[in-house]
Amino acid sequence: MPQFQFLSRTIRAGLAALFAAGVCAAAQAAGYPDKPVHLIVPFGPGSVTDQLARITADKLGKALGQTVIVENKAGAGGNIGAGYVAGAPADGYMLLLGPASTNAINPSLYHDLKFDPMKDFVPITNVASVTNVLVVPAAVPVHTVRELIDQLKQHSGAYSYASGGAGGSQHLSAELFKTMSGTQMLHVPYKGGGAALADLLSNRVQVMFCNLPVCLPHIKAGRLTALGVSSARRSELLPQVPTIAESGLPGYEVDGWFGLFAPAGTPDEIVARLNTEMTRILGTEEVRQLLLAQGATAEPGTPQEFARFVQSEHDKWARVIKQAGITLE
Repeated sequence: MPQFQFLSRTIRAGLAALFAAGVCAAAQAAGYPDKPVHLIVPFGPGSVTDQLARITADKLGKALGQTVIVENKAGAGGNIGAGYVAGAPADGYMLLLGPASTNAINPSLYHDLKFDPMKDFVPITNVASVTNVLVVPAAVPVHTVRELIDQLKQHSGAYSYASGGAGGSQHLSAELFKTMSGTQMLHVPYKGGGAALADLLSNRVQVMFCNLPVCLPHIKAGRLTALGVSSARRSELLPQVPTIAESGLPGYEVDGWFGLFAPAGTPDEIVARLNTEMTRILGTEEVRQLLLAQGATAEPGTPQEFARFVQSEHDKWARVIKQAGITLE
Protein backbone atom coordinates (compact mmCIF):
# COMPACT_ATOMS: atom_id res chain seq x y z
CA MET A 1 0.00 0.00 0.00
CA PRO A 2 2.71 2.62 0.81
CA GLN A 3 4.20 2.01 -2.66
CA PHE A 4 0.87 2.76 -4.31
CA GLN A 5 0.41 5.82 -2.14
CA PHE A 6 3.83 7.05 -3.30
CA LEU A 7 2.88 6.46 -6.93
CA SER A 8 -0.41 8.23 -6.37
CA ARG A 9 1.34 11.24 -4.86
CA THR A 10 3.82 11.27 -7.76
CA ILE A 11 1.05 11.16 -10.35
CA ARG A 12 -0.91 13.89 -8.55
CA ALA A 13 2.21 16.06 -8.39
CA GLY A 14 2.86 15.52 -12.09
CA LEU A 15 -0.72 16.38 -13.03
CA ALA A 16 -0.59 19.45 -10.81
CA ALA A 17 2.61 20.60 -12.53
CA LEU A 18 1.06 20.10 -15.95
CA PHE A 19 -2.07 21.98 -14.89
CA ALA A 20 -0.01 24.83 -13.50
CA ALA A 21 2.01 25.03 -16.70
CA GLY A 22 -1.18 25.12 -18.73
CA VAL A 23 -2.65 27.87 -16.57
CA CYS A 24 0.59 29.85 -16.85
CA ALA A 25 0.65 29.49 -20.66
CA ALA A 26 -3.02 30.48 -20.91
CA ALA A 27 -2.45 33.54 -18.73
CA GLN A 28 0.62 34.46 -20.77
CA ALA A 29 -1.37 34.19 -24.01
CA ALA A 30 -4.32 36.17 -22.59
CA GLY A 31 -2.08 39.14 -21.79
CA TYR A 32 -0.10 38.96 -25.04
CA PRO A 33 1.52 41.22 -25.97
CA ASP A 34 2.33 43.53 -23.07
CA LYS A 35 5.71 44.68 -24.39
CA PRO A 36 7.38 45.23 -27.79
CA VAL A 37 7.71 42.29 -30.18
CA HIS A 38 10.98 41.75 -32.05
CA LEU A 39 10.89 40.59 -35.67
CA ILE A 40 14.25 39.20 -36.73
CA VAL A 41 15.38 39.47 -40.36
CA PRO A 42 18.27 37.03 -41.00
CA PHE A 43 19.73 39.24 -43.76
CA GLY A 44 20.95 42.81 -44.01
CA PRO A 45 19.00 46.04 -44.54
CA GLY A 46 17.63 46.46 -48.06
CA SER A 47 17.27 42.74 -48.73
CA VAL A 48 13.93 41.45 -49.99
CA THR A 49 13.33 39.84 -46.59
CA ASP A 50 14.04 43.16 -44.88
CA GLN A 51 11.71 45.08 -47.17
CA LEU A 52 8.85 42.63 -46.59
CA ALA A 53 9.42 42.77 -42.82
CA ARG A 54 9.20 46.55 -42.78
CA ILE A 55 6.03 46.56 -44.89
CA THR A 56 4.24 44.28 -42.43
CA ALA A 57 5.82 45.17 -39.06
CA ASP A 58 4.13 48.54 -38.62
CA LYS A 59 0.72 47.08 -39.52
CA LEU A 60 1.21 44.15 -37.16
CA GLY A 61 2.30 46.46 -34.36
CA LYS A 62 -0.86 48.54 -34.68
CA ALA A 63 -3.00 45.39 -34.70
CA LEU A 64 -1.30 44.06 -31.56
CA GLY A 65 -1.21 47.39 -29.76
CA GLN A 66 2.56 47.13 -29.32
CA THR A 67 5.61 48.17 -31.31
CA VAL A 68 7.05 45.50 -33.61
CA ILE A 69 10.79 46.16 -33.87
CA VAL A 70 12.58 44.90 -37.00
CA GLU A 71 16.12 43.71 -36.25
CA ASN A 72 18.67 42.61 -38.86
CA LYS A 73 20.91 39.72 -37.80
CA ALA A 74 22.73 38.74 -40.97
CA GLY A 75 25.40 36.13 -41.62
CA ALA A 76 26.07 32.52 -42.59
CA GLY A 77 23.35 32.39 -45.23
CA GLY A 78 20.71 33.51 -42.74
CA ASN A 79 21.65 30.90 -40.14
CA ILE A 80 22.80 33.40 -37.51
CA GLY A 81 19.48 35.22 -37.35
CA ALA A 82 17.41 32.04 -37.59
CA GLY A 83 19.47 30.36 -34.86
CA TYR A 84 19.03 33.41 -32.64
CA VAL A 85 15.24 33.07 -32.80
CA ALA A 86 15.35 29.28 -32.44
CA GLY A 87 17.05 29.72 -29.08
CA ALA A 88 14.77 32.50 -27.83
CA PRO A 89 12.03 32.05 -25.20
CA ALA A 90 8.84 30.61 -26.69
CA ASP A 91 6.63 33.50 -25.58
CA GLY A 92 5.77 35.25 -28.85
CA TYR A 93 8.08 38.21 -28.32
CA MET A 94 10.81 37.01 -30.69
CA LEU A 95 9.68 36.14 -34.22
CA LEU A 96 11.49 35.31 -37.45
CA LEU A 97 10.66 36.40 -40.97
CA GLY A 98 12.28 33.37 -42.54
CA PRO A 99 12.72 32.78 -46.26
CA ALA A 100 12.85 29.39 -47.95
CA SER A 101 16.63 29.33 -47.56
CA THR A 102 16.76 29.43 -43.75
CA ASN A 103 13.70 27.32 -43.02
CA ALA A 104 13.65 24.70 -45.79
CA ILE A 105 16.85 24.69 -47.87
CA ASN A 106 19.75 25.25 -45.45
CA PRO A 107 19.33 21.94 -43.57
CA SER A 108 20.44 20.20 -46.77
CA LEU A 109 23.29 22.63 -47.48
CA TYR A 110 24.84 23.02 -44.02
CA HIS A 111 25.57 19.91 -41.98
CA ASP A 112 26.72 21.62 -38.78
CA LEU A 113 23.71 23.82 -38.03
CA LYS A 114 23.35 24.54 -34.33
CA PHE A 115 19.56 24.35 -34.64
CA ASP A 116 17.00 22.29 -36.57
CA PRO A 117 14.77 24.51 -38.73
CA MET A 118 12.17 21.76 -38.99
CA LYS A 119 11.90 21.16 -35.22
CA ASP A 120 12.89 24.41 -33.54
CA PHE A 121 10.18 26.63 -35.05
CA VAL A 122 6.41 26.70 -35.17
CA PRO A 123 5.14 28.05 -38.52
CA ILE A 124 2.61 30.89 -38.18
CA THR A 125 1.80 31.83 -41.76
CA ASN A 126 3.34 32.22 -45.17
CA VAL A 127 3.65 35.96 -45.79
CA ALA A 128 4.59 36.40 -49.44
CA SER A 129 6.17 34.76 -52.44
CA VAL A 130 8.52 36.28 -55.02
CA THR A 131 9.09 34.74 -58.43
CA ASN A 132 12.27 34.48 -60.45
CA VAL A 133 12.27 35.04 -64.18
CA LEU A 134 14.41 33.04 -66.60
CA VAL A 135 16.23 35.55 -68.78
CA VAL A 136 18.92 35.66 -71.47
CA PRO A 137 20.72 38.67 -72.97
CA ALA A 138 19.02 40.05 -76.06
CA ALA A 139 22.03 38.89 -78.12
CA VAL A 140 21.32 35.22 -77.30
CA PRO A 141 19.13 33.84 -80.12
CA VAL A 142 16.43 32.14 -78.04
CA HIS A 143 12.95 33.43 -77.22
CA THR A 144 11.21 30.56 -75.45
CA VAL A 145 11.99 27.98 -72.80
CA ARG A 146 11.69 25.23 -75.39
CA GLU A 147 14.24 26.94 -77.64
CA LEU A 148 16.66 27.29 -74.71
CA ILE A 149 16.35 23.60 -73.84
CA ASP A 150 17.00 22.68 -77.49
CA GLN A 151 20.06 24.93 -77.59
CA LEU A 152 21.43 23.47 -74.35
CA LYS A 153 21.06 19.94 -75.71
CA GLN A 154 22.59 20.77 -79.09
CA HIS A 155 25.49 22.78 -77.64
CA SER A 156 26.30 21.03 -74.38
CA GLY A 157 28.77 23.02 -72.31
CA ALA A 158 28.44 26.20 -74.36
CA TYR A 159 26.15 28.00 -71.95
CA SER A 160 26.79 29.29 -68.42
CA TYR A 161 24.36 30.71 -65.90
CA ALA A 162 24.89 33.37 -63.27
CA SER A 163 23.65 33.49 -59.69
CA GLY A 164 24.03 35.83 -56.76
CA GLY A 165 25.73 33.07 -54.76
CA ALA A 166 25.82 29.33 -54.25
CA GLY A 167 22.82 27.86 -52.46
CA GLY A 168 20.44 30.76 -53.13
CA SER A 169 17.15 30.64 -55.02
CA GLN A 170 18.79 31.67 -58.31
CA HIS A 171 21.29 28.82 -58.08
CA LEU A 172 18.73 26.20 -57.05
CA SER A 173 16.17 27.37 -59.61
CA ALA A 174 18.73 26.68 -62.33
CA GLU A 175 19.75 23.32 -60.88
CA LEU A 176 16.11 22.19 -60.77
CA PHE A 177 15.75 23.37 -64.38
CA LYS A 178 18.80 21.37 -65.42
CA THR A 179 17.57 18.25 -63.63
CA MET A 180 14.06 18.41 -65.09
CA SER A 181 15.17 19.27 -68.63
CA GLY A 182 18.15 16.91 -68.78
CA THR A 183 20.51 19.72 -69.78
CA GLN A 184 23.87 21.08 -68.62
CA MET A 185 25.05 24.62 -67.91
CA LEU A 186 28.10 25.88 -66.04
CA HIS A 187 27.28 27.65 -62.77
CA VAL A 188 29.06 30.98 -62.28
CA PRO A 189 28.37 32.25 -58.74
CA TYR A 190 28.88 35.92 -57.91
CA LYS A 191 29.04 37.83 -54.64
CA GLY A 192 25.56 39.27 -54.99
CA GLY A 193 22.91 39.62 -57.65
CA GLY A 194 24.16 43.00 -58.90
CA ALA A 195 27.48 41.64 -60.12
CA ALA A 196 25.76 38.64 -61.69
CA LEU A 197 23.32 40.88 -63.54
CA ALA A 198 26.13 43.12 -64.83
CA ASP A 199 27.90 40.16 -66.46
CA LEU A 200 24.61 38.86 -67.84
CA LEU A 201 23.88 42.20 -69.50
CA SER A 202 27.35 42.20 -71.05
CA ASN A 203 26.80 38.62 -72.28
CA ARG A 204 29.71 37.17 -70.29
CA VAL A 205 27.17 34.64 -69.03
CA GLN A 206 24.16 33.60 -71.05
CA VAL A 207 21.41 32.61 -68.62
CA MET A 208 20.08 33.74 -65.26
CA PHE A 209 17.12 33.09 -62.98
CA CYS A 210 16.74 36.68 -61.89
CA ASN A 211 14.55 38.18 -59.16
CA LEU A 212 11.75 39.71 -61.21
CA PRO A 213 11.77 43.27 -59.77
CA VAL A 214 15.53 43.53 -60.36
CA CYS A 215 15.42 42.45 -64.00
CA LEU A 216 12.09 44.02 -64.97
CA PRO A 217 13.54 47.40 -66.14
CA HIS A 218 16.06 45.58 -68.38
CA ILE A 219 13.33 43.35 -69.82
CA LYS A 220 11.16 46.37 -70.62
CA ALA A 221 14.16 48.14 -72.18
CA GLY A 222 14.84 45.15 -74.44
CA ARG A 223 18.25 44.37 -72.99
CA LEU A 224 17.06 41.03 -71.63
CA THR A 225 14.64 38.48 -73.07
CA ALA A 226 12.24 36.95 -70.54
CA LEU A 227 11.59 33.29 -71.36
CA GLY A 228 9.39 32.31 -68.42
CA VAL A 229 8.62 32.92 -64.76
CA SER A 230 9.44 30.26 -62.20
CA SER A 231 6.17 30.40 -60.26
CA ALA A 232 3.04 28.34 -60.83
CA ARG A 233 1.11 31.42 -61.97
CA ARG A 234 2.02 34.26 -64.30
CA SER A 235 3.19 37.45 -62.63
CA GLU A 236 1.01 40.56 -62.52
CA LEU A 237 4.18 42.54 -63.26
CA LEU A 238 4.87 40.59 -66.45
CA PRO A 239 1.56 39.02 -67.51
CA GLN A 240 2.59 38.42 -71.13
CA VAL A 241 5.43 36.09 -70.09
CA PRO A 242 4.32 32.46 -69.56
CA THR A 243 5.35 30.26 -66.68
CA ILE A 244 8.23 27.89 -67.31
CA ALA A 245 5.83 25.00 -66.69
CA GLU A 246 3.42 26.06 -69.42
CA SER A 247 6.12 26.99 -71.93
CA GLY A 248 8.23 23.85 -72.17
CA LEU A 249 8.88 22.23 -68.80
CA PRO A 250 5.67 20.86 -67.23
CA GLY A 251 5.77 20.53 -63.45
CA TYR A 252 8.48 23.14 -62.91
CA GLU A 253 7.70 25.48 -60.03
CA VAL A 254 9.92 27.59 -57.80
CA ASP A 255 8.74 30.36 -55.50
CA GLY A 256 10.95 32.39 -53.27
CA TRP A 257 8.75 32.52 -50.16
CA PHE A 258 8.93 34.31 -46.83
CA GLY A 259 7.08 33.17 -43.74
CA LEU A 260 6.52 34.14 -40.13
CA PHE A 261 7.89 31.73 -37.51
CA ALA A 262 8.08 31.58 -33.70
CA PRO A 263 10.26 29.39 -31.47
CA ALA A 264 8.89 25.88 -30.99
CA GLY A 265 6.70 25.67 -27.90
CA THR A 266 5.05 29.06 -28.37
CA PRO A 267 1.48 28.78 -26.98
CA ASP A 268 -1.16 27.90 -29.55
CA GLU A 269 -3.22 30.94 -28.55
CA ILE A 270 -0.36 33.30 -29.43
CA VAL A 271 0.27 31.53 -32.73
CA ALA A 272 -3.46 31.79 -33.55
CA ARG A 273 -3.52 35.50 -32.65
CA LEU A 274 -0.52 36.27 -34.84
CA ASN A 275 -1.96 34.22 -37.70
CA THR A 276 -5.32 36.03 -37.48
CA GLU A 277 -3.74 39.48 -37.51
CA MET A 278 -1.31 38.69 -40.32
CA THR A 279 -4.06 37.13 -42.46
CA ARG A 280 -6.14 40.29 -42.09
CA ILE A 281 -3.16 42.56 -42.84
CA LEU A 282 -2.10 40.60 -45.93
CA GLY A 283 -5.66 40.69 -47.21
CA THR A 284 -5.81 44.49 -47.41
CA GLU A 285 -5.45 46.17 -50.79
CA GLU A 286 -2.87 48.60 -49.40
CA VAL A 287 -0.48 45.84 -48.33
CA ARG A 288 -1.17 43.82 -51.48
CA GLN A 289 -0.04 46.77 -53.60
CA LEU A 290 3.00 47.46 -51.40
CA LEU A 291 4.07 43.83 -51.79
CA LEU A 292 3.41 43.86 -55.53
CA ALA A 293 5.75 46.85 -55.88
CA GLN A 294 8.46 44.53 -54.52
CA GLY A 295 7.45 41.79 -56.96
CA ALA A 296 5.81 39.87 -54.13
CA THR A 297 2.39 38.24 -53.79
CA ALA A 298 0.62 37.91 -50.43
CA GLU A 299 0.24 34.21 -49.49
CA PRO A 300 -1.47 33.93 -46.08
CA GLY A 301 -2.81 30.64 -44.76
CA THR A 302 -3.34 28.64 -41.59
CA PRO A 303 -0.40 27.48 -39.44
CA GLN A 304 -1.22 23.89 -40.41
CA GLU A 305 -1.20 24.68 -44.13
CA PHE A 306 2.06 26.54 -43.80
CA ALA A 307 3.67 23.71 -41.81
CA ARG A 308 2.78 21.21 -44.55
CA PHE A 309 4.12 23.59 -47.20
CA VAL A 310 7.45 24.10 -45.38
CA GLN A 311 7.89 20.34 -45.05
CA SER A 312 7.18 19.82 -48.76
CA GLU A 313 9.71 22.53 -49.66
CA HIS A 314 12.32 20.94 -47.39
CA ASP A 315 11.83 17.56 -49.06
CA LYS A 316 11.85 19.01 -52.57
CA TRP A 317 15.11 20.94 -52.18
CA ALA A 318 16.79 18.09 -50.33
CA ARG A 319 16.29 15.97 -53.47
CA VAL A 320 17.56 18.70 -55.81
CA ILE A 321 20.62 19.42 -53.67
CA LYS A 322 21.49 15.74 -53.38
CA GLN A 323 21.10 15.16 -57.14
CA ALA A 324 23.23 18.20 -57.98
CA GLY A 325 25.84 17.38 -55.33
CA ILE A 326 25.69 20.89 -53.89
CA THR A 327 27.40 21.59 -50.59
CA LEU A 328 28.54 24.80 -48.91
CA GLU A 329 30.99 23.14 -46.53
